[in-house]
Amino acid sequence: PSRDLIADSVEVMAQAHRLDGLVLVPNCDKVTPGMLMAAARLDIPAIVVTGGPMLSGIYGGEKVGVISVFEALGKFKSGGIGEEELKEIEEVACPTCGSCNGMFTANTMACLTEALGMSLPHCGTVPAVDARRLRIAEESGERIVRMVHEGLKPSEIMSMEAFENAITVDSALGGSTNTVLHLPAIANELGLKIDLSLFDEISRRTPQLCSMMPGGTYAVEDLDRAGGVPALMLELKDKLNLNVKTATGKSLAENLKGARVLDRKVIRPRSEPVSPEGGIAILRGNLAPKGSVIKTAGLSKRGLTHEGPAKVFDSEEECVDAILKGKISEGDVVVIRYEGPKGGPGMKEMLGPTSMIAGMGLGESVALVTDGRFSGGTRGLCVGHVSPEAAAGGPIAALEDGDPIKINVPKRSTDVRLSQEELSSRLERVKPPRKRALKGCLRRYAKLVFPTETGAVLG
Repeated sequence: PSRDLIADSVEVMAQAHRLDGLVLVPNCDKVTPGMLMAAARLDIPAIVVTGGPMLSGIYGGEKVGVISVFEALGKFKSGGIGEEELKEIEEVACPTCGSCNGMFTANTMACLTEALGMSLPHCGTVPAVDARRLRIAEESGERIVRMVHEGLKPSEIMSMEAFENAITVDSALGGSTNTVLHLPAIANELGLKIDLSLFDEISRRTPQLCSMMPGGTYAVEDLDRAGGVPALMLELKDKLNLNVKTATGKSLAENLKGARVLDRKVIRPRSEPVSPEGGIAILRGNLAPKGSVIKTAGLSKRGLTHEGPAKVFDSEEECVDAILKGKISEGDVVVIRYEGPKGGPGMKEMLGPTSMIAGMGLGESVALVTDGRFSGGTRGLCVGHVSPEAAAGGPIAALEDGDPIKINVPKRSTDVRLSQEELSSRLERVKPPRKRALKGCLRRYAKLVFPTETGAVLG
């Protein structure tokens, strides 16, 4: 809901003041896609200056960030660390301003904004506290004036080919699953349709070249030192459309002329990928007939399949309470439902449950399935965006504790071992949990939102 509210707010202000062009300055999860949606909707010259990632904290000789605090809380609750160590991690985790240090949603969207051509080269990765960030801002200010005179509009930059480039970069980065909501929503404003299957097709043919936090080793500052998004796109150039227009006024091919890969540990060569396939997969099956999404980046080979009994919760809060009380065991499939676009309403991020499960040492042995979504900081076998959602009468609403659920990423399937007759019979008897009375923007959102596979756009 905040994403769409941001898009509406930018639209209203631009229309009210009859602006000739826009410099958009976002930096977090819903702000960047919301502003890109507005730019597409208004279709006046626009350039994006994202705020940049924070630097990593250091604890025990290793990089830490905000997700480290969530996971440390899980360790603390399970007795793995004491309160003093938890406090120490909290104190060093976020040492500077900026978006979180890993390839979470904010930084994924910043990198994809650059890949789309809507920001200047390197804008996606230069740290917030780096002097180059101010240089990019000043150059963007100069560039938007020229863009207004040239009449270069977002619809000329964000073509279908540009979106395919962005999904390719996303796959190679192993970025956040939230891009599967945001890119279709931005494209929708331009009259373009991005089907879920496109993410899977591109991911299958694109190697993952970067091992980025949270599931991997490197922070965004490391990617920046390795050459940033231009260096990664150079490595992928035969998989990209190089003729697309960009905010520089040049084609992507021209922008990449000065690019170089400066660290082969951070940006792997195509001959030595982190994984032969990209970091996102689309799963279907009788539990998610219209699709679901999983981030495969950082998963071990044994983590690509899982079968176990369901532990079913009708809200994120119920699930967190059960985790903290030690009610989740190895092998379980945690199911959180009624957290989809209509049911939430608005798809809260499930960072609390996933981080606590990981912090308790259950990340490799417990799967999580939800009709809600995950933070870009989530790692482990976590299947989100299950559609249809429970509030729309999807099969996930019929699940009961103990139902055997099987997830198979290589086969792109997520199923519950129940007959269709049993599922249909249960759905007829389902009584949704009582929800609080809604008012204001959430009430409107719940009434107007389309399913997740559309990008959860508003009708």
